[in-house]
Amino acid sequence: MREERPRSDQGVYTISVAAALVGLPAATLRQYEEKGLVEPARTEGRTRLYSDEDIARLRRIAELSAQGVNMVGIGRILALQEENARLRRSARAAGDDPAPPKDTPP
Repeated sequence: MREERPRSDQGVYTISVAAALVGLPAATLRQYEEKGLVEPARTEGRTRLYSDEDIARLRRIAELSAQGVNMVGIGRILALQEENARLRRSARAAGDDPAPPKDTPP
């Protein structure tokens, strides 16, 4: 019997597990959410559930923060990276761009 793996965007990690995976205090994850940098899923009881995509995003936020980028700057960088990735996917679908550069997240 084969177990289905959750989708990468499906919330599966509680805040304590997510904090441990990212190496940050849970309070920092709450602060990132308050600033609009991450939006974990919620259960009916309002428990935060972080997905694999959220964990990757939190790691990127932590990396940028460690480099001295403030929260507003982090939000802008993430938005631009997401837009860049979307445009690259669109260009690839149209046959205009063969592959993303190695240093750009998909």
